[in-house]
Amino acid sequence: MTDCQGDGEGTMSPMELFEKLNAQGEKVRSLKSAKAEKAEIDAAVQLLLKLKVDYKQMTGQDYKAGCPPSENLIVSNNGPAADDCDGEDLVDPWNVSASSTKGVDYDKLIVRFGSSKIDKELLERIEKVSGQRAHHFLRRGIFFSHRDMHQILDAYEKHKSFYLYTGRGPSSEAMHVGHLIPFIFTKWLQDVFDIPLVIQMTDDEKYLWKDLTLEECHRFTVENAKDIIACGFDVNKTFIFSDLDYMGASPQFYRNVVKVQKHVTFNQVKGIFGFTDSDCIGKISFPAIQAAPSFSSSFPQIFGGKKDVPCLIPCAIDQDPYFRMTRDVAPRIGLLKPALLHSTFFPALQGAQTKMSASDPNSSIFLTDTPKQIKNKINKHAFSGGKDTVEEHRKYGGNTEVDVSFLYLTFFLEDDEKLEKIKEDYTSGALLTGELKKILIETLQPMIAQHQERRKQVTDEMVQQFMTPRPLNFKF
Repeated sequence: MTDCQGDGEGTMSPMELFEKLNAQGEKVRSLKSAKAEKAEIDAAVQLLLKLKVDYKQMTGQDYKAGCPPSENLIVSNNGPAADDCDGEDLVDPWNVSASSTKGVDYDKLIVRFGSSKIDKELLERIEKVSGQRAHHFLRRGIFFSHRDMHQILDAYEKHKSFYLYTGRGPSSEAMHVGHLIPFIFTKWLQDVFDIPLVIQMTDDEKYLWKDLTLEECHRFTVENAKDIIACGFDVNKTFIFSDLDYMGASPQFYRNVVKVQKHVTFNQVKGIFGFTDSDCIGKISFPAIQAAPSFSSSFPQIFGGKKDVPCLIPCAIDQDPYFRMTRDVAPRIGLLKPALLHSTFFPALQGAQTKMSASDPNSSIFLTDTPKQIKNKINKHAFSGGKDTVEEHRKYGGNTEVDVSFLYLTFFLEDDEKLEKIKEDYTSGALLTGELKKILIETLQPMIAQHQERRKQVTDEMVQQFMTPRPLNFKF
């Protein structure tokens, strides 16, 4: 960010010019609503048009409200930058929909968000530094994008530890299998790097966005925490916290929230998150709360007041807008930018065009489902990439890129060779859709039954232990 304070567009960063455009657009709308003098409206419109020209010259992109410039956009005169906001895929923290039956175009999303692809070189480096084979989520491109992962590995190689931060928005009592993805991967990271983990339960967010009471949101936090603990996290290295509880109990956490709030404008959050003037003020200020766990000073009981412990955030890529904002603010408040690892979305049973949703029971396989419910949901609702008749399928084969049963197996079948054989058999027509669904059913039924058994062992006392602010056991 520039230190210049002048009003000339040449001294502004792309984000500052984007914010100025948001503000000028708002001013034009206000003048028109107030039926101001025509000359005043015309002057405001002319300035708006000038700012749009300046923005196009600076970024190579047309200005669009709700589509801020990429964080690592390189401003140059070498032609226009890629502009993918015209694409039909909708991805934000609350909505995901794709125009193609294959799902979201993740390569375009990397360009649009300004992140980096997890390539073969990074995979090999993760294996070298960790001393472990890469998790199948990494090998198969389920975690496909990153920000600053090389810096995290650089620090680790120099014997400087880091910590993990992920979270869950507790909107229902039961979690679905898609919710497990970040936690399965985060547990692997915690195990191979032997590092602490903080898990934010955003019960305040769900109260602000959903038609739920505070008491319901807090109860869902406790119930969801049991499912998270059942993934096998180490209580000596893991702190789970409810925003509704921790915000009031941790002055350092709240101070970081306030610092972020001071450095993010209303126009900026409107541009990043699409908030409108009719949204409650709680929504406007919430992004700062999701930003605060990115900073080690928010957890003095764990890090002893250290401000320089790097943070790595494994999350689905729809959460990235929160952390683009966080990374923009961090240097201005004297704190480290968090690094990120982004995952693809876990598709709904009906197809990869939308992600699985807890609010639609027919789109989801819940962690509370019985073996019979799992079987019925997959057989009845799982979108097929097979052909209409057995004869056609035997002749032409099925499409694994859109077949939900196969897509689910890429998440939960760990055996690479077995998965490849299923793919070959299905695309050749040797394996029928019903047989593929049967393989998925036989994979998910024991996995979910085992999770349910582990969850039964999680007591309220164990939840309290995980959620009590305390020192964690790790070495720096």
